[in-house]
Amino acid sequence: MGNWVVNHWFSVLFLATWLGLNVFLFVHAFLSYEKADKYFYTREILGSALAWARASARCLNFNSTLILLPVCRNLLSFLRGTCSFCRHALRKQLDHNLAFHKLVAYMICLHTAIHIIAHLFNFEHYSRSRWATDGSLASILSTLSQQERDEDSWINPIQSPNMTVEYVTFTSITGVTGVIITIALVLMVTSAMEFIRRSYFEVFWYTHHIFIVYFIGLGIHGIGGIVRGQTEESLNESHPHRCAEFFEQWDDHDSHCKHPRFEGLPAESWKWILAPGILYIFERILRFYRSKQKVVITKVVMHPSKVLELQMSKRGFIMEVGQYIFVNCPSISYLEWHPFTLTSAPEEDFFSIHIRAVGDWTENLIRAFEQQHSPIPRIEVDGPFGTVSEDVFQYEVAVLVGAGIGVTPFASILKSIWYKFRHADHNLKTQTAGHAALNFDKATDILTGLKQKTSFGRPMWDNEFSTIANAHPKSVVGVFLCGPQTLAKSLSKCCHQYSSLDPRKVQFYFNKEDF
Repeated sequence: MGNWVVNHWFSVLFLATWLGLNVFLFVHAFLSYEKADKYFYTREILGSALAWARASARCLNFNSTLILLPVCRNLLSFLRGTCSFCRHALRKQLDHNLAFHKLVAYMICLHTAIHIIAHLFNFEHYSRSRWATDGSLASILSTLSQQERDEDSWINPIQSPNMTVEYVTFTSITGVTGVIITIALVLMVTSAMEFIRRSYFEVFWYTHHIFIVYFIGLGIHGIGGIVRGQTEESLNESHPHRCAEFFEQWDDHDSHCKHPRFEGLPAESWKWILAPGILYIFERILRFYRSKQKVVITKVVMHPSKVLELQMSKRGFIMEVGQYIFVNCPSISYLEWHPFTLTSAPEEDFFSIHIRAVGDWTENLIRAFEQQHSPIPRIEVDGPFGTVSEDVFQYEVAVLVGAGIGVTPFASILKSIWYKFRHADHNLKTQTAGHAALNFDKATDILTGLKQKTSFGRPMWDNEFSTIANAHPKSVVGVFLCGPQTLAKSLSKCCHQYSSLDPRKVQFYFNKEDF
């Protein structure tokens, strides 16, 4: 448990704070609507379903505020740059942006379900009260609009016994936008499932942009004001604690209690999503402007196993090791942008990516570049954006693990190390060479011609971590992975197992590429 804390203490604190805010907002809103005098008569019709609906709506607004922030990649890159002096535990949280994005989405789904179920009960209660003929307070409240002939007097949106719940749902702003929001959310969540996202990326890409419909619908959802509370003026002249029990005498002219008057709740959702919405719009404008800058393809290399290497140049393009870019090819798809890790080093006068055929878009791109007599397709580039691999030089010792095409971010790092060594002064070269000699076998491998021997099969990670821990007993070791989740679990487990809470001993920090 202690070793696990070394890697995850800040993540746990962050998530606990987020969950705590959700609980606080839910409980605070629930008690407000369950106890406030303003909603005394509303509760008489709806019961506790009112509080459940409003509390879940409050949490929906809160999480809708957060959902866009983890995908504002320029914001994350800016925070990473300004937080370069921060400890590893703090900077690592920026690399969990997509994981947090998914958690927030799950929380939105949870509160959406609560909100819908609560409103189903609300409409049932509205309908039952409107049909009731027992002379109860709820039935009297439901007929106030007919008695008063005043638009401010109604509390039940079902204005006549013949009006159906379906009619209210599909003729009111609140009902229509609620249906649209729910459909948009279902489509986004289902298309983002791992199987669909990996096998049918285009479906995920296009469907996920329905978020625009979701936010527009959310912003105007509360304008209809179906859920209503007593006005302040009415509370002063006809307080429910004083007048509710005399509801049968409200029509009497000499009664000290008058019919209560009601008003719709003010729309709140737009206030929650306005700031992140503006931030995201600026993010997209910046990315659009940057993507329209001319990209020159200087070299095209077709490697074995259907891997395409593109070397490019672009005015003002400045990169760091391990960063990535988004690439668009208008001749294939005008709207689709796909992320690729940069494989070049910052010291080179070009930037490069390696593209493997893993789907329709990548296969079409490779096929377009393979055609000998056709003009080279135009490429648009957005980025670069920061990743966890940028921190590789922040650690005393670094372990790089790449699987398949996942070796690409480390190609940039290894190239940069080579350039740094090449241009280092004589004393640094002697120190680096001496250090490197301790870590490489002198014998040359007969297959690769490299000084490091090739070992077939999967590494014995326990042996590897044990060796590193013994060789660097007082170091902070950064373990970097770009590969599948199964491998991530193994490496994360080893990092926990071989780390020590004692700061004077070895500590392993696990970092995984995720974009």
